[in-house]
Formats: sequence, C-alpha cells, structure tokens
Amino acid sequence: MMLGAAEDILVVAEASDGQEVPALVDEHAPDLVLMDIRMPTMDGIEAARLLRARPHAPEIIMLTTFTTDSYVLRALQAGATGFLLKHTQPEDIVAALRRAANGEAVLSPDALHQLIATVTSPEAAPEGTSRTGVGTPPTDPEGEEHARQLLGRLGVREHEVAVAVGEGKTNAQIAAALYMSVPTVKAHVSHILSKLGLNNRVQIALLVYRGGLR
Repeated sequence: MMLGAAEDILVVAEASDGQEVPALVDEHAPDLVLMDIRMPTMDGIEAARLLRARPHAPEIIMLTTFTTDSYVLRALQAGATGFLLKHTQPEDIVAALRRAANGEAVLSPDALHQLIATVTSPEAAPEGTSRTGVGTPPTDPEGEEHARQLLGRLGVREHEVAVAVGEGKTNAQIAAALYMSVPTVKAHVSHILSKLGLNNRVQIALLVYRGGLR
C-alpha cells in the first residue's frame, strides 16, 4: 500500500518467502527488490546471493530490525546495496528506493550506527565474518591499522570520496561538497570498490569507520 501510493513506483510482484523471489524476478525483471532479511523457507540473505550472482541483477534493499539481527554482515557479503530499519518512516523508505533505483546505495543513519556497533563487537559478528565488515580482503588482528592500510591505496580524491561515503552522503551531496560532477563521483566510487576488492558502497563506509576516519 505504501509503495503503491507513490506515482513513480510500480509494484510488479510480492513474495511470501525468499524461495519465491528468483522466479518472480525472472518473470517481472524488476529494477529493485525490497526484502526482509528474515523470511520463511529461504531467508533474504540467500535470496540476495542468488539474485546478485545473475547478470543484470536488480538492486536489493534489505529491511531489518538491526538491533538484534546479526545476519546483516552476511547480507552485505551477499550483495545487498542498502539497509533500512523497519521503523523507518514510510516517506523515507520511498525516498530511499528512488535513490537506489538511480544507482545509489542507501543506508539510513540509524542503520549505519547500528552496523558500526555490530561490526566492532566481536560477539556480534557472524562466524567467518571479519570484524571490519569487509568480507573479501584478509584482515589482521589490528583492524583499524588494516583498514587504514587499505584506504592508503586510494588516491587523494578517491580518499575524499571514501570518507564522504562513510559520512552517509549521497552522490549528489558528495559532488557538491567536493566540487565535482555526479558522474565523476560515481567513477571514483567504482574505482574504490575495484581497488579495495569491496562489493558495495556500504562496505566502503564500514572501512572508513573501522579506520577511525569518521
């Protein structure tokens, strides 16, 4: 009902569990999938992993309670491009989906703070997940130092963009703050992901936080 009321959003299908998602995506080819992390039969993490392994995969936004859901780090590794808390205001959810449809990863400020609290707590991290929240690069015991070493691979402008991503800024906000075009920001973000072996924008933010730069 909430999304259907938005004139520029068309809800093409609904799934009752994660197992139904791949077939519905095949049938309707949506630009975006909004999923709960926890669902019966197949959870949102596994559904996201299956979708992101496909060519031309849709963007995936996860809904989560976050304060108790330690699976969020696995969802990042599965390729989710954004997270919203379930108590997010309806208008903010709609705005976030619009941004995601335009190619921007989204993470509500509350969700980002909760995520940082999760990844900096050894007890909260799922088994096999690094405390930095970055699943691809190896980690050392000194998480902050390792994060700084990774960020040290970036050029000056890339580093500035990475820090801005860590502050939760959108591409348009970064462009305005750093006096560059939005396409240039997008190019820098792509280069950062490639250089650091990361999967998405949220992992950049995690690395910046872990390096103590935010």
